[in-house]
Amino acid sequence: MPDPVFLPGLAIIGGGPAGLMAAEVARAAGVEVDLFDAKGSVGRKFLIAGKGGLNLTHSEPRPEFDARYRERSMHVGAWLDAFDADALREWSRGFGIETFIGTSGRVFPTDRKAAPLLRGWVRRLRESGVRFHMQHRFQGWADDGALHISTPDGEVLLHARATVLALGGGSWPELGSDGAWVPWLVDRDIDVAPLEPANCGFDIGWSEHLSTKFAGAPLKPVVAHWTDPSGVAHALQGECVLTTTGIEGSLVYALSADLRQLIQRDGHARLELDLAPSRTFEALRDALAQPRGSRSLGEHLRRRAGLEGAKTALLFECVDRAAMQDPAQLAAAIKRLPLKLVRPRPIAEAISSAGGVRLEALDEALMLHGLPGTFVAGEMLDWEAPTGGYLLTACFASGVVAGRGAVEWLRRRGAG
Repeated sequence: MPDPVFLPGLAIIGGGPAGLMAAEVARAAGVEVDLFDAKGSVGRKFLIAGKGGLNLTHSEPRPEFDARYRERSMHVGAWLDAFDADALREWSRGFGIETFIGTSGRVFPTDRKAAPLLRGWVRRLRESGVRFHMQHRFQGWADDGALHISTPDGEVLLHARATVLALGGGSWPELGSDGAWVPWLVDRDIDVAPLEPANCGFDIGWSEHLSTKFAGAPLKPVVAHWTDPSGVAHALQGECVLTTTGIEGSLVYALSADLRQLIQRDGHARLELDLAPSRTFEALRDALAQPRGSRSLGEHLRRRAGLEGAKTALLFECVDRAAMQDPAQLAAAIKRLPLKLVRPRPIAEAISSAGGVRLEALDEALMLHGLPGTFVAGEMLDWEAPTGGYLLTACFASGVVAGRGAVEWLRRRGAG
């Protein structure tokens, strides 16, 4: 191995929103910053997240906003005290990019694009003096604690006065968030919860007919009914999509944490869909009891219940023949169609990941108790949230906290 290189200030590993925000905070405080990323450019997942319209944050007020982080709401809430949704919108305005609140409460840039914001951000960081090192892949630590980095020109060992790790979770391996860092931290006796898929689809196991003919077909609107692992019943209206193996979409993603935990506990999760949320059971039963004459059952469902396409196909898939002929049983199935979810889709297909470095392994500044001077931010940490801007907001906020923590660590050691 080559002789180690000594960096003058802070090394940041990972160029997503958390790492870039830590760099901004540290550089604004006068700290020398070197940022390393395995890819040829930074912010690749940020760009992909904004491909269909960048959902930057959400307008939901606190503390309801904080509650979206479930068991970690108090921890993430402390990060949001440092940099919340309003601060994120104001920060965006600093680049000349205004935001607006959509009908769902989600917040978007006025042009809905991620690229202009990222370009302006990277330009400002470079102009401020942040040094970017692309195609530099973190490979763990050498025996003496040096950062082991592989580059196009060979291996490098780096000693930094402080380090921020912002390597992402495990849900986008093609963009660098591959979870390869887990064994390296475990080897350093850092407590890491296993990475799991979050905001993901689930397998059910359709017949060949349904998976072939209706994969990609939307189910909207529907109301999902489920009972969480604590035994509390919930209902939520939204939209989802049939897949070749099961079900996915925004409504399913919002429930994914509960559904995943139920599968872990029971081997499956029960999800019930109301396929006709605007109709009562009684109204459906009476309508379906009307004579259908020579019409097919599918046509009868279309005329009397307003169902067709994927919703009708789902009924034929999940309801036995006798129940399909009985108006009361058919109406009951339409209002509460039971689906048995057997597994989440693989983590590489998920929008985000759960698990990661347990927050108990860090102090309030996000510094690892077991590795003083090393801070962790972003999806590497053990928290999860639904889509809707909550994921990005927490990544930005954790980057601010870790950046400030690194600045204070260096200041106390006369290196800031």
